[in-house]
Amino acid sequence: MPLPTPSQTVGPFYGYALPFPGGGDLVPAGHPDAVTLHGRVLDGAGDPLPDALLETWQAAPDGGLAGRPGSLRRDPVTGGFAGRRGTDFTGFGRVATDADGHWEIRTLPPPARAPYLAVCLFARGLTHHLFTRAYLGVPAGEVAADEVTSGEVAPGDAVFAAVPADRRDTLLARPAADGRTYRFDIRIQEGPRGEKETVFLDFHDARPAAG
Repeated sequence: MPLPTPSQTVGPFYGYALPFPGGGDLVPAGHPDAVTLHGRVLDGAGDPLPDALLETWQAAPDGGLAGRPGSLRRDPVTGGFAGRRGTDFTGFGRVATDADGHWEIRTLPPPARAPYLAVCLFARGLTHHLFTRAYLGVPAGEVAADEVTSGEVAPGDAVFAAVPADRRDTLLARPAADGRTYRFDIRIQEGPRGEKETVFLDFHDARPAAG
């Protein structure tokens, strides 16, 4: 019997088709409640990945999980991209990294009961996309180690609690002094000086198998 062939990698990407204008602007510029989440995607050597693609999804500030359509609205007259509606919060973003491996989105703060953005990463060399979370429910300033290991950063969050205590800090988005900007770097492998690989998540179908 022939052996299966290896999976094809999911990158690189060339800056067209998948990215769309305003993909990182989940809310309009100047929105009074907006926060910025940004960071870099790094390989094991600490080098940036200049052609990675990230998708983010989050609950609305009121806790709603349904989202709204409209991230990829088309102009019915020209067929071109019409941009998002400023009054509809879709909860979805898609951005590519730049030449320095940097990415950035502008969004609304997630609710306290789900204080994170779900992140899906596509990048060169990966045979499958990777899933992680960026937790924004972190108090300003440095977070005490016992708060992270005990799960107090995201109380009641089963996923955060299931992550080994010494790895949870890789899921924390660090707030800047302004309280409106958060940094979340993603490292796809452990670094040469012991820098931790970002925790990535496996998702399994919880539905019962057909009998």
